[in-house]
Amino acid sequence: MLFVNKSAQPYSTSTCHGSDGLSTAHVLVEIPVPRRSSDRRRRGNRRSLPLRTVKRFLALLAVSATVVAGAAISSGRRSVSPGTPSKVSSPLLRSLSLRDRIAQLIVVRGYGDYPPSDSAEYKLFVKWIREDRVGGFIVAGRIRNGNVIPAQPFEMAAFINHMQRVAKTPLFVASDFERGASMRVAETARFPYLMAFGAARDLNATRELGAATAREARALGVNWIFAPDADVNNNPANPIINVRSFGEDPQAVASEVGAFIDGAHSDPHKYVLVSAKHFPGHGDTAEDSHLQLARLDQPKERIESVELVPFRAAIEHGADSIMTAHIALPAFEPEPIPATLSHNILTGLLRDELGFKGLIVTDALEMQAVASLFPEGEAAVRALEAGADVLLMPVNPEQCIKAIQAAVRSGRLSRQRIDQSAARVLAAKQRAGLFKARTVTLDDLTDKLDRSDLDTLAEHIAERALTLVKDEKHLFPAPAAAGSCLVVLTESEFPQRGAELAGELERRLAGIRTYLTNPMTPSGVLTAIAADVGASCKQTYIAAFIAVSAGRGSVALEGGLNNLMNALVHAPQPVALISLGNPYLLGDFPGVSSYLATFSPATSSEIAAAKAILGDIPISGRLPISIPGIAKLGDGLDVAAHASVASNGTQ
Repeated sequence: MLFVNKSAQPYSTSTCHGSDGLSTAHVLVEIPVPRRSSDRRRRGNRRSLPLRTVKRFLALLAVSATVVAGAAISSGRRSVSPGTPSKVSSPLLRSLSLRDRIAQLIVVRGYGDYPPSDSAEYKLFVKWIREDRVGGFIVAGRIRNGNVIPAQPFEMAAFINHMQRVAKTPLFVASDFERGASMRVAETARFPYLMAFGAARDLNATRELGAATAREARALGVNWIFAPDADVNNNPANPIINVRSFGEDPQAVASEVGAFIDGAHSDPHKYVLVSAKHFPGHGDTAEDSHLQLARLDQPKERIESVELVPFRAAIEHGADSIMTAHIALPAFEPEPIPATLSHNILTGLLRDELGFKGLIVTDALEMQAVASLFPEGEAAVRALEAGADVLLMPVNPEQCIKAIQAAVRSGRLSRQRIDQSAARVLAAKQRAGLFKARTVTLDDLTDKLDRSDLDTLAEHIAERALTLVKDEKHLFPAPAAAGSCLVVLTESEFPQRGAELAGELERRLAGIRTYLTNPMTPSGVLTAIAADVGASCKQTYIAAFIAVSAGRGSVALEGGLNNLMNALVHAPQPVALISLGNPYLLGDFPGVSSYLATFSPATSSEIAAAKAILGDIPISGRLPISIPGIAKLGDGLDVAAHASVASNGTQ
């Protein structure tokens, strides 16, 4: 095997932006421990212990004697509106001071590790919970060298339990579990991105994803998931939604959104709050709102018939909350401000026209689409004026509390306005069962997360999603064992992606040559790879890992990888491009002989791609998006499974 440019470099750290946790953050030490004997290869994670011995908190806190039973659930839909005040919220609301009511509207950034109790990070976080009495925190992802560092389950659950004990009022604990807990947590099933579910066209599987996500979340102590993504991704240049969306057909996306919510609400004993995002639709934008104010320049009629369709479905299926988008919509708001701060959009459109009665939560206030326009305290006040209930991830929550207090004293915000949102917050906490039990037991956490049926579901969707858009030279399955080459294009200088795909092909295809590259690979090395491939290979498989990432601003190949791709495409041997992520990549390289889309860089998708090359599984997916000038919505070639190519070269 020939792996290029894998020299080790010191780890770097910086700060993460956005509720999606797709950028950078501080890193703590990870201590590996031996794996259990069960096969963890498909999950692609390592177990580690927290920096201290994990405490197993077993006590459950009784907070109120006036708790009533949660809303009944039937077929995933509640008989009580998500905006219906609970019987416990009114007396509890009366017991809170104005400052505490305001603080309940704030959800701060947290992480899934357990920092040392003498660290500045820990002390600040405890201050937010104990002294400022914020309403909750989101478990965001720490990033190292462009890779998300997943939290360890026991460490994360123990930290959440501890913070719930510190808090006077039970905490919201939220996380972006868009593809199950695996988006943030190790040792959980590695589900593909949502667009893979759109390509698979299996609503039962999407419903199972919702149910599995709810079970995983509650086992860890997470009671609010910022999923599903309800954006209709109909802009190939969108740098931040892309495969996070189910697709570009509004009705199909609506069906998927409804199925996910039904699944998440299917078990009243594992009830979790869900949030459809990013209202009123971030799919037809070409800017990353982590970096700047995005803009949706479409008339009202188009927005009503496309972007709003999945959100109507989310409301119909009982979504507990809706997350706002930091995008400008001139059709509904003449001022150049994000929807998050627009009364016309949050109150006029979402509350009054669509009739939504649940929680309205902002996207992260630290994102530049908001932070570049207004000071944080002013942005917080404007969001409440617009109709938001929960302010997500302010950098300085105390500053926001003081600004809102000042707005109430001046008459800019009424106490009634604060009470409306505080009552919704407390009602949602009761609906999540937090006034009956705010902590979780750790004794059976492994059993709750380590479930083979969830791995099977992830594999099923990864395989069903595979979509063959073109195959002019019949490269699926591989025509012969000898003479194949694999070129892996990764996004990071320290890649983990591609190992499963390369390992499986090397085990099964005798003599396959493998090349690993990234945007930092020197141009001279890339030129040498192109020459070697041209001289040594009969057919070339190129696996391109391009996933959305906050702050990048695009979903295109970077560095010298474009030049390498062009050189390989123009070589005499046929090229099969496999996109493990951005499905629009074919638009940049239409000259490839074959194109297979997986819609996800997850390890389950890697394994599925290897099986497709080897002929182990049929290919039957359909494009949930269109590729302008090349492929239409619903396109896809059917390929039956063939006898696998053996390592000795026989068919």
